[in-house]
Amino acid sequence: MNGGLLVAGTTSDAGKSVVTAGICRWLVRQGVKVAPFKAQNMSLNSFVTREGAEIGRAQAMQAQACRVEPTALMNPVLLKPGGEQSSQVVLLGKPVGELSARGYHGGRQQRLLGTVLDCLAELRGTYDAVICEGAGSPAEINLRRTDIVNMGIARNARLPVLVVGDIDRGGVFASFFGTVALLSPEDQELVAGFLVNKFRGDVSLLEPGLDMLRDLTGRRTYGVLPFRHGLGIDEEDGLRVSLRGTVRESTVTPPVGEDVLRVAVCAIPLMSNFTDVDALAAEPGVVVRFVDRPEELADADLAVVPGTRGTVRALEWLRERGLADALVRRAAEGRPVLGVCGGFQILGEHIEDDVESRAGAVAGLGVLPVRVRFAREKTLTRPSGEALGERVDGYEIHHGVATVEGGDPFLDGCRVGQTWGTHWHGSLESDGFRRAFLREVAAAAGRRFVPAPDTSFAALREEQLDRLGDLIEQHADTDALWRLIESGAPQGLPFIPPGAPA
Repeated sequence: MNGGLLVAGTTSDAGKSVVTAGICRWLVRQGVKVAPFKAQNMSLNSFVTREGAEIGRAQAMQAQACRVEPTALMNPVLLKPGGEQSSQVVLLGKPVGELSARGYHGGRQQRLLGTVLDCLAELRGTYDAVICEGAGSPAEINLRRTDIVNMGIARNARLPVLVVGDIDRGGVFASFFGTVALLSPEDQELVAGFLVNKFRGDVSLLEPGLDMLRDLTGRRTYGVLPFRHGLGIDEEDGLRVSLRGTVRESTVTPPVGEDVLRVAVCAIPLMSNFTDVDALAAEPGVVVRFVDRPEELADADLAVVPGTRGTVRALEWLRERGLADALVRRAAEGRPVLGVCGGFQILGEHIEDDVESRAGAVAGLGVLPVRVRFAREKTLTRPSGEALGERVDGYEIHHGVATVEGGDPFLDGCRVGQTWGTHWHGSLESDGFRRAFLREVAAAAGRRFVPAPDTSFAALREEQLDRLGDLIEQHADTDALWRLIESGAPQGLPFIPPGAPA
């Protein structure tokens, strides 16, 4: 078997990442050697592979669904937004420059097509099947000429395309039809059919519509996935984080001790790797919310300043909103504060940035004895160590180089009282360390909170991926899906006018 499939979507957030991960986990449970692939990803949530390459966290999670080690081949182009108009371009895991959207789509993107096709070919030569994820919608007619992630790669690699639609948003039939009808005849030949995501209710009521869609397009629906809470894998786009805390409010299981523990995450601009707090939200009795007002820190037992792609901009934002003063007061009062990566830099005394913001010398919040200088070379490592008597693993992604001038050592950063700072992402996924850290936070906050003794974050991730595999196995036509992956799009699919504009 040398199969492949492109999972496209009617819109962003239609469920492409989740469906891709689910198909990967279903296939690997059938004994298929499978790998994920996304030619181009725009995300502030990234991960460091063992070889020191930076890729999107969604592709790292999809690799876990495949039970393989993630590599740069699985996400050759990563765009990390630095604002509304520009992004850092990461090619094969290493930053190669900063480009405006116009500059990227104006020619640079198309020149990367050969690189992404080479990566895909290498994966297809190694694995039985490669499940590719598109981006946005394949019917973005203004970008089709330079596309390297949707129909551009499907056409060049002759991949069948499955279009996913989020029915919970409404308008899914129009979205399916319109997506196909805005593609050229050559692109339409590869669109095999549809998959409905997030359906609520009696599927028999939906079936007449699916039959009519097949009559209109000549294309079948490969499955109807029911709505399930808590199935999202790592978020892609940090720019879409709601400042009102609606992104990842945790559903709290009852605490082991008498109290819950309240965690407030500052929703700073260009927030990156906010997935760091997922391990906290997985703990019974821990309530995690995103906040953007100082009064929302008042009842928090732990305040977290997360990573960011714009340290100086985030620092200005904290000051403008009064959150900076609230964090300084917390630190002075001995109330727990944790800064991760850019958040760690913000808590320091001095920032010298001629690289990211080009702001030069900027005063930090001054609650940690740390001076930060931004280097042009990005640090991309997978460190391991020990803290609070427990083993810790993490990963680092940053331009800022920290010089620690005091305090107690903490994961290559430092600690002063109950203020902690580190460049290590993912440290809270180490179960023993997370429990020890939460015990310290609870003691400092005066909470009778007790960490659960048996919470395994890795096991919870595996359970989540298995649930995604179950969704595909139970609610998709897996025989038809298998034929599609193995043999490609059916022959003779009809053209749906008007097609792509000239």
